[in-house]
Amino acid sequence: MASVTFDKATRLYPGGDKPAVDQLELEIADGEFLVLVGPSGCGKSTSLRMLAGLEDVNGGAIRIGDRDVTHLPPKDRDIAMVFQNYALYPHMSVADNMGFALKIAGEDKATIRRKVEDAAKMLDLTQYLDRKPKALSGGQRQRVAMGRAIVRKPQVFLMDEPLSNLDAKLRVSTRTQIAALQRDLGITTVYVTHDQVEAMTMGDRVAVLKDGLLQQVDTPRNMYDRPANLFVAGFIGSPAMNLVEVPIADGGVKFGESVVPVSREALSAAADAGDRTVTVGVRPEHFDIGDTGGLTITVNVVEELGADGYVYGSTSHSEGSQDIVVRVNGRQVPEKGSTLHVVPRADEIHVFSTSSGARLSG
Repeated sequence: MASVTFDKATRLYPGGDKPAVDQLELEIADGEFLVLVGPSGCGKSTSLRMLAGLEDVNGGAIRIGDRDVTHLPPKDRDIAMVFQNYALYPHMSVADNMGFALKIAGEDKATIRRKVEDAAKMLDLTQYLDRKPKALSGGQRQRVAMGRAIVRKPQVFLMDEPLSNLDAKLRVSTRTQIAALQRDLGITTVYVTHDQVEAMTMGDRVAVLKDGLLQQVDTPRNMYDRPANLFVAGFIGSPAMNLVEVPIADGGVKFGESVVPVSREALSAAADAGDRTVTVGVRPEHFDIGDTGGLTITVNVVEELGADGYVYGSTSHSEGSQDIVVRVNGRQVPEKGSTLHVVPRADEIHVFSTSSGARLSG
């Protein structure tokens, strides 16, 4: 096994005026499961393909362990990649697909069979070893693709949106299986997804990218509790964090009819930047609902999920309307068209600079 280092790695496509990946600096520890996440076009798949050797590196370096692999061909990097589309050979059996790389490497038949059977047992594929891929479900084909990677015992697993072709229920069970398998094997894994729920539930750490730039890398819990900027705050979390631009008041911020206390450091940082407003971030679960004060929202839609409910409402003010999502007790959901008064809990709000987007609260 080995660590992975992106040392100011940059990829600029021919004819492009802006790098697809811009000076990426990232250290991935030996045995770590790191998830690269971000919207479409943010550079996450390009970063993975640079590590795999499928994309040129135009600046900086990439290291696997102590080896500089920046310009090595893919076959010499000791990595195994799991693709979104499975990339199985349709004319080969499951066993032959899983053992193909070992066969090319010149391993003897008995060793290949043993390694394939061991991997199949881990992945619950033993009974399918003689079948062709067309006779398998999507989830089974993805497990075969995983098995092909496992038998090679590489230093690094690379996974490029491996679950995006599966239905929702199967995605949940397969992501649990992949995370458990990675922990058992202890192989360093870099996993790309656009699904932030997948990122939060699978990764030891999560790296958020936007426009080729690394925004934040942290544990899922820290990223949820302390997003580094407005982009991360709005991207991580489902439903998304509410982001409301509010005026600065004496000792806090004016949130509708209420003044919510804010740290002195955040207010002085905003004042230093010349901001008269700040953007306050509030998770849907961090509102108190009352009869007066705060923001008055009109209930537009209610999602009832059993234990919880989510109210999707809007508030009207002089600058226009603002959409707000509030988590409520699933047994006490408000009527559509009714009004609620919501006040954020002072110890749970996030304060960001409206001009720069940087986090101001501690």
